Amino acid sequence: MNAKVFVAVRIILGLFVLIFGLNKFLNFLPAPEGMSEAAGAYFGALMSAKVITLVAIVEILAGIALILNKYGALMALILMSVSVNIILFHVTLNPEGIAPGFAVFILNLMALYSYKNKYKDLLAG
Repeated sequence: MNAKVFVAVRIILGLFVLIFGLNKFLNFLPAPEGMSEAAGAYFGALMSAKVITLVAIVEILAGIALILNKYGALMALILMSVSVNIILFHVTLNPEGIAPGFAVFILNLMALYSYKNKYKDLLAG
């Protein structure tokens, strides 16, 4: 991948997850409207079990790491679990709101591909 494209992907993904992570603590973005009852119940369960707090911390750390390009390869890998869960949540419970989650997923895939040389030792059998 072109170095300039990689920098843009890394920064956009970093800003995306940093903003959404901070929003989980500061609530500066409006809450999504029109979620199904099942989606609301699932999200409520995540909030009551404090899983959302853990996700927010991961998103904030990943966002900072990607923006500063420090430990970006590690955080992109960790962030993939969050990205997959975002997609699964929207596909199964809230398909109308999938666009931002899909953008995060695609940007995360692009970041992982850009960091592929960092994973060679990890994937060597």
